[in-house]
Amino acid sequence: MSNSGLLKSSIARKVAMALSAFFLMFFLLQHLTINMTSVFSAGKFNEISHFMGTNFLVQYILQPILIFGVVFHFVMGIILELKNRASRDVRYVKYKGAASATWMSRNMIWTGLVILAFTGLHFYDFWIPELKIKFIDGDWTGALTEGGEPIRYFDHLTHKFMEPIRVGLYCVSFVFLGLHLHHGFGSAFQSVGANNKYTKGLQKFGVAFSILVPLGFIFIALFHHFNH
Repeated sequence: MSNSGLLKSSIARKVAMALSAFFLMFFLLQHLTINMTSVFSAGKFNEISHFMGTNFLVQYILQPILIFGVVFHFVMGIILELKNRASRDVRYVKYKGAASATWMSRNMIWTGLVILAFTGLHFYDFWIPELKIKFIDGDWTGALTEGGEPIRYFDHLTHKFMEPIRVGLYCVSFVFLGLHLHHGFGSAFQSVGANNKYTKGLQKFGVAFSILVPLGFIFIALFHHFNH
């Protein structure tokens, strides 16, 4: 492949990586919004969760797209990292560390792997039990009481956050998520060519997003741990 072809291929991969990042950041915000309702109203959280868990569009279209987005983002991230390392023809005798790049940019692969491991734990805690209830037990209405109000979701959530070790793992994972987002947000916009008068504003928004979203999830975990 010519140098021009290699460049175009590299750009295409980076743009695809950025688009998957935007999609996952939007999901994080939506997921945080839904989970935050559990702090204020168990009934509203159960109602929204039951709708999301039984809606055809969410279960059979959006959920597979989300899973594909997660897998694609992490696989593409590993591919880009390996290609970047392979393309470094000149090896410096002395690495200048943060003088060349920030800690976050140098360790995106590691923060990403921590988040991937956490995603596996999160699936184990919530997604796999939900699949068992609905698709193995065949119980799509078992979340309802005799009065027709959903109750299971809030109880499941608070039960998981009773364990100090699990809450600790969640909190540490969200710290790594914040580190990953801090660099990833700006990198994603740079990959799609967003370099204009709005750049500084986007950078500030990215910093706020990378701090407030993980803090929101940490707050939810701690709130339910200390108020169960």
